[in-house]
Amino acid sequence: MEIIGERWTVVVLREVFNGIRRFDDMRTRTQVPRQVLSNRLATLVDHGILRRTPYQEPGARQRFEYRLTAKGLDLYPILIAIRDWGDKYLAGDEGAPLEVTHRECGALVHTEVRCAAGHHVASPRDAVPRPGPGAHRRDQPA
Repeated sequence: MEIIGERWTVVVLREVFNGIRRFDDMRTRTQVPRQVLSNRLATLVDHGILRRTPYQEPGARQRFEYRLTAKGLDLYPILIAIRDWGDKYLAGDEGAPLEVTHRECGALVHTEVRCAAGHHVASPRDAVPRPGPGAHRRDQPA
């Protein structure tokens, strides 16, 4: 949560997943304060979630756009889960403000929890937490 738990970080990631990669475009669409946006992008780059890619418009100075790394792309299910939650509990009578569909078939995309054997896990009560193989590392809280 130290990396993605801040409100504006999720907003930045949402924009990048929606194809907005340039600082000024993100700032215009989100109204994130300039310094906050700069800090969030730097944090995501520092943690390997985004990478900076140079571009240059004719007659302008070189600038950077922000692209997802493999580590960043792996956050997609989290953002879809947050969107699903918001649609369920916060969308008005008119429905969700955004739908995500599967490019191949057009069906709506949503999150689903499954175990490694492929069974649907319908409730947190259907799962049991237990210590994992790294539980005894000294740098982790008990």
